[in-house]
Amino acid sequence: MQRIVPHLWYDQEAKEAALFYIGLFEQSRLLSTRVIKNPPPFGDSEIVTFELAGQQFMAISAGPYFKLNPANSLMVACNSADEVDRLWEALCAGGTELMPLGEYPFSRRYAWVQDRHGLSWQLMLVDEEADQKIIPCLLFSGEACGRAEEAMRYYAGVFENSEVGEISRYAEGEVPSSQAKVKYAGFRLDGLELAVMDNGYKADYTFNEAFSFVINCSDQTEIDYFWDKLSKVPEAENCGWCKDQFGVFWQVVPANMEEILFCGSEEQMQRVNAAVMAMKKLDLEALAKAKLGE
Repeated sequence: MQRIVPHLWYDQEAKEAALFYIGLFEQSRLLSTRVIKNPPPFGDSEIVTFELAGQQFMAISAGPYFKLNPANSLMVACNSADEVDRLWEALCAGGTELMPLGEYPFSRRYAWVQDRHGLSWQLMLVDEEADQKIIPCLLFSGEACGRAEEAMRYYAGVFENSEVGEISRYAEGEVPSSQAKVKYAGFRLDGLELAVMDNGYKADYTFNEAFSFVINCSDQTEIDYFWDKLSKVPEAENCGWCKDQFGVFWQVVPANMEEILFCGSEEQMQRVNAAVMAMKKLDLEALAKAKLGE
């Protein structure tokens, strides 16, 4: 099972967006759709699990509370200029071009676009076949600008099987922001490749719940460990969600969360969901008791 899974929040279009993305990449498929029946005043939420280029992603339709923005993007390693152009055309339809399609010092063919559903993509022609085609990228802006390397090294210390790659830094005076230090850095957390950048320009994009990372935990001990390491803003704690000291959001959940939420009678599922909504850090023993009606 993929330890860390990128998770996208939408108003009502999670499945629509997932099917759109699935149509863009080979080795992509819809894995499951589930509906959580929430008590009033909350509406029902649809959870969608899917694969893109062999990587697992999740999305949820849960209301217009959070909006995706370029603080989080998905960087795609393209094997040809034609692939860059094809993805650019599809993602630009109804979307917004953030960096024009063209040649840049770091790539012969590159574009940064925000699609019609709000998700940002960096499309880049690469010279060699990438081990991981789609790389989640964190852009540190505003108060977080200048902390990209610190965050990357902190995360690498939290997760096993992690490593920090090469770091490309801004030269003095290269960009307007004097806080920006890291132009680009890649790293790996428990098998998942990610990237970080400091925002060298004035646009102030802020991390929020619209893009989070699910951590699949084997037991309560792992839940406690990751919660201790990543929950640094108590007021942001809710239903297994937490916010770290850099502003990035995480969901610390058991690997069998789908079974916990959706197996059993309607009454059992309602009791478990009500218990989850009342929790901050998830308590597996309490959830088991809720399912039994204890």
